[in-house]
Amino acid sequence: MAAVDWFAHPEVAEPRPVPRRRPPRTAKRPAAPARSRRKPTQRRVRAHIVWMILFAILLAGVVAINVAVLRAHVAVTNLDQQRAELQAQNQALASQLSAASSAPRVEAAARRFGMVLAPAADTSYLMLPSGSR
Repeated sequence: MAAVDWFAHPEVAEPRPVPRRRPPRTAKRPAAPARSRRKPTQRRVRAHIVWMILFAILLAGVVAINVAVLRAHVAVTNLDQQRAELQAQNQALASQLSAASSAPRVEAAARRFGMVLAPAADTSYLMLPSGSR
């Protein structure tokens, strides 16, 4: 097929090709293969519906995953709060233990039981021989 030059002068341009005519059919047509009764547009509509359902299922899966992640985040946040509270309680108990075992408190408890502080001059050490119990 020759290219048409649209900008050439009409007397120089090539003539338009004449369409071919089909010869008349004299023989019977062969039997057409069995086709479905559905129109191609019905198939396209069904394909679109299938794709829409597939995307809806995928979207529901993404939403379900997001909900699971949010629930896990809430659980982690609650555990962090509990950890902070337990650390504060642990520090308070350590402070109480330190105050209970302080020297002035032990000295006051000893006085209540009738004990007195020994003078430093009366303090002596007992030397035990090694190896004996």
